[in-house]
Amino acid sequence: MHIVTVVGARPQFVKAAVLSRLIRSAAYRERISEFLVHTGQHWDDNMSNLFFREMGIPEPEVNLGVGGGSHGRMTGDMLAGIEAILIERKPDVVLVYGDTNSTLAGALAAAKLHIPVAHVEAGLRSRDKGMPEEQNRIVADHLSTWLLCPTETAIENLSREGLVDGQATAAPTSDHPGIKLVGDVMYDASLHYRAIASVRPAAERALKRLGIDKPFCLLTLHRAENTDDRERLSGIMEGLRRSAGIPMIFPVHPRTRKLLDLHGITLPPHVRPIEPVGYFDMLELEEACDTVITDSGGVQKEAYFFHKPCVTLRERTEWVETVESGWNRLAGADPGAIAAALTTVSAMDGWRPLYGMGDAGERILAVLETGSDAKSGNGA
Repeated sequence: MHIVTVVGARPQFVKAAVLSRLIRSAAYRERISEFLVHTGQHWDDNMSNLFFREMGIPEPEVNLGVGGGSHGRMTGDMLAGIEAILIERKPDVVLVYGDTNSTLAGALAAAKLHIPVAHVEAGLRSRDKGMPEEQNRIVADHLSTWLLCPTETAIENLSREGLVDGQATAAPTSDHPGIKLVGDVMYDASLHYRAIASVRPAAERALKRLGIDKPFCLLTLHRAENTDDRERLSGIMEGLRRSAGIPMIFPVHPRTRKLLDLHGITLPPHVRPIEPVGYFDMLELEEACDTVITDSGGVQKEAYFFHKPCVTLRERTEWVETVESGWNRLAGADPGAIAAALTTVSAMDGWRPLYGMGDAGERILAVLETGSDAKSGNGA
């Protein structure tokens, strides 16, 4: 089986690392090959190249270099570049992850060429179609032959949209897709790379290298709806300003830094900005912090993986299980709601593996190889 994998943003590098590592292992390399395409959506070294080096992911065979610009132009340029690669490579399946413009472009290019699409993280919904990510994931799901779901909730979301497992009566197609509960590859990655990060030399570790003292909150902020809107960005900073009881460490996304400067917004004095960090550093910070504050979907989950309470700077989330379990509070950009959430959110009793048992990668490859699950359920 020949796979073309399309990635373009940091969360996708983390997810792709799980399957890329497996495909190249002795257990699979005689049966599966992978051609890795990087769209270039994240082009900053700390947001892209560092991840490939640090996580041991093979360098992409192609980097399309499509970074920046409007959603339409970016997606169009990616679509043209991916289509040319697929015509040349003629893969058996195109693998896409998550909800970025790279995901949308990869799914569109493959579907128009009648190449099966496998969507990892299928079925997630925030119920906010104004979000570009929601638009991307809906379209990708409805073009896919394989819908590889992290949770039962994701399968229920697909069912409400008329997408049910078509494998019982025929081979899966985009009209009658195969819908499989496989667990979450980010949980796989967290378990695997956390063990590696924990044995790094002391001098390489983020807390020592950056002079970070405990206790602290970990802050990430990058979504366009928060950073492009001056009022929302100001509201978030005011909410953080009202929560001055604990220092905050803020790895600043290059785009967020640019927009803070553009809007003339200063950080509260207890928020310490640092440069973007690699995946190992991020795992260390997540493990060491007291609370996570974020607008990232992936970081919400990683907070849960590390048993850390989370305040999410959005009105809705696709990871509803973290909210229902009490580990995550939605605060949006309202200063009062942010301050209140930061003072009341706390670690909960009864943590359980909502996102599988750390074997999602093996389950995905079993589905793609055999057309059916090697095991039933996700072990949660």
